[in-house]
Amino acid sequence: MDLIDIDSTLPPLAFERRGEGSRIVLVHGFTQTGESWRQIADILAASHEVLTPDLPGHGQSPAALGDLDTAATQLGETCGGATYVGYSLGGRVCLHLALSQPDIVERLVLVSTTAGIDDLGQRADRLATDEALAKRIESEGDEGVASFIDEWLSGPLFRDLGSEAADRPSRLSNTPAGLAGSLRHHGTGAQLPLWERLGEVSVPTLLVTGENDVKFTSLGERMALAIGPLASLILVPGAGHAAPFEQHVAFARLLGDFADGDAGPGSGDTP
Repeated sequence: MDLIDIDSTLPPLAFERRGEGSRIVLVHGFTQTGESWRQIADILAASHEVLTPDLPGHGQSPAALGDLDTAATQLGETCGGATYVGYSLGGRVCLHLALSQPDIVERLVLVSTTAGIDDLGQRADRLATDEALAKRIESEGDEGVASFIDEWLSGPLFRDLGSEAADRPSRLSNTPAGLAGSLRHHGTGAQLPLWERLGEVSVPTLLVTGENDVKFTSLGERMALAIGPLASLILVPGAGHAAPFEQHVAFARLLGDFADGDAGPGSGDTP
């Protein structure tokens, strides 16, 4: 993996680079790594420069520190100006980046993403749940990573995800300390809600969800309305929470068109 030498007090993220052309940055979800985007990145690299970073606490990147704004700063300093595509946890990081550094986010794709939990009680409950899970991951050590990954993938969010698309091997490169730190610093319970700031998003934005993912489709509808005319919601037919990996060819085609301005809000086209 490459590392960019940047002038920053924050450690850069590890990433891989493919192809040439306008830049697309693909940002993974919890327990994944940049390698999880392999099939999509290979398609896009035929006409774009594609960067697939490992988020803090994942893969070969340094441990999570600070909050989601810190992770967003690391992401932006490492990857630079681009179309940013974030899935789940990666979407929350990309949303923070679009709000804090709009000059480097040219276009934004948020897949199965939330702007946070705005009910104080529910957020406190989620924070406690994330902390309990972090402690469990730490207590089980290296030997427990495989069983935790299997349990994670057996949850309802991934019922539509096949074994190949789940990319279990790359997830197994994560460490207990890395995953626990990600939960504590970047989990949904730790995130301050951004709903009241969504109107500040100033770039063309796609919200993408699988049609079978009722919860995140509802969140996507709410986010699109809050962002305004720059945003549109795309439902992936027959897909669940992990829509990009369930239908990677169609998703890669959508991303390529959107990054080139050929589809989505602000293009004069409705995909």
